[in-house]
Amino acid sequence: MSWTTPDLSDRFPQATVVCLPWRHYGGHARFHGRVVTVRAPADNSRVRELANQPGHGRVLVVDGGGDTAHALLGDLVAAAAVANGWAGVVIHGCVRDVEAVAGMALGVAALGSCPRKTDKQGLGEVDVVLQFGGARIVPGQWIFVDASGVVVLDEHQATAALAEATGATV
Repeated sequence: MSWTTPDLSDRFPQATVVCLPWRHYGGHARFHGRVVTVRAPADNSRVRELANQPGHGRVLVVDGGGDTAHALLGDLVAAAAVANGWAGVVIHGCVRDVEAVAGMALGVAALGSCPRKTDKQGLGEVDVVLQFGGARIVPGQWIFVDASGVVVLDEHQATAALAEATGATV
């Protein structure tokens, strides 16, 4: 047995559901992990920095302010995330290099795609509380992503969900 976001939403009615029109771009349409947050306003400098650090199966949640004029993730940053053990990236914004990213062993959910890169000015904040899609996302929470959507759980809920679904522990 395995988890689905609809089942998680039903099992944990108090769970946070991020209600946005997500599109999947990575090679893994279904992924989960502990949340690391970054606010990246039209600048993916911090996203790149984090992708180049050990991911330990975590998920990078990026608030790009819903910007559709710039891509916060492309093939180089995605490849770094794969090489460093990130489970996935959720972007409140856009990606690029869609064909290349689709072939990578990485979960990627974003609002859309745009071929334009961001500026690189060193802007952005890491490990901050994010708010988008009617949700509040806190560093250290757990995020679950599949074709039906995005659900955020606390540690206790995630432990219970994974134990029920797979017999695994967090």
